[in-house]
Amino acid sequence: MRLRSLGDVVLETPAIAAIHSWRPDLEINVLIEPRFAAILEGNPAVSNVIASNGFLETVREVRTRHFPVVFNQHGGPRSALLTAASGSPARVCWKGFQYSFLYNVLVPDAEEFYGRAAVHAVEHRISQFYWTGLPRGPIPKAQVFPQRDALESVARILPQNGIEPGAPYAVLQPGARLPEMRWPAERFAEVARWLREKRGIASVVNLSPGDHEIANGVRQAMRGHAAIPEPLSVRELIALISGARIFVGNDSGPVHLAAATGRPTTVVYGPTNPVQWHPWQTEYRALHTDAVFDPERGDKSLAVRELRSIQTIGVQEVLNACDELLAG
Repeated sequence: MRLRSLGDVVLETPAIAAIHSWRPDLEINVLIEPRFAAILEGNPAVSNVIASNGFLETVREVRTRHFPVVFNQHGGPRSALLTAASGSPARVCWKGFQYSFLYNVLVPDAEEFYGRAAVHAVEHRISQFYWTGLPRGPIPKAQVFPQRDALESVARILPQNGIEPGAPYAVLQPGARLPEMRWPAERFAEVARWLREKRGIASVVNLSPGDHEIANGVRQAMRGHAAIPEPLSVRELIALISGARIFVGNDSGPVHLAAATGRPTTVVYGPTNPVQWHPWQTEYRALHTDAVFDPERGDKSLAVRELRSIQTIGVQEVLNACDELLAG
């Protein structure tokens, strides 16, 4: 079970690939909210995607399949209750998560399991499977699989927004979950201008439906510097990012799509821990606030001190990072 969100579901794919590589005979089912199902579309390691809809409807769907083991990779109250209601004889989660009494296989958290408190989210996730029998070894890359119809849709959308067919482009991600995680839109505009003038690379800005608070400001800042198509579906966003020359963005779900499609990535971090949330196994550069973190558990840290805010990260720092990636 990994009900949401965009980046979190992408970061499930390394563990899924590792299990499938070890035991291709196993049927791997993933319970997920329907809006994120496209992330697993075309994944050869996934046997079935089960939509998490209404609670009772989802319980009936899960119970009819008689799963011998359920791994709760989410850990919240809804997923805990779904795990308990699954009827599975083996119900796996980490120690210390909510409603831990509903599980009968409790996995040590990162500090006990790995001997260090701060581990990447992918390492944290896969620890459930190591604990229950998956042999330890190199962890695969994250992967998503752009679908042909989504690629064709993006090939139509780009020219409609001024990007010539076949022209190199960058994807810029000015949105993020919290205001303190957002680098100023005006600085993204400067990055877009530099990419066009110095590198001959056009820029495409991703604005999701959840970016309504900043959309007007981003459109104003980016006018004349970047294309801003209407919000894309998850399938189209995967296709768009898969064709980009470089990805530049705040710490957000699309960062992990860029890594999963092998795109060189520059990430600007605010009060989130790059150790836990950096792009997994791809070329990247991280700009951060030099924050000091207290890892609360394997997939969560609390910033106890920030030496500077995200607003103080300079344009030239980001341009230098992009220059290194593009030269490579």
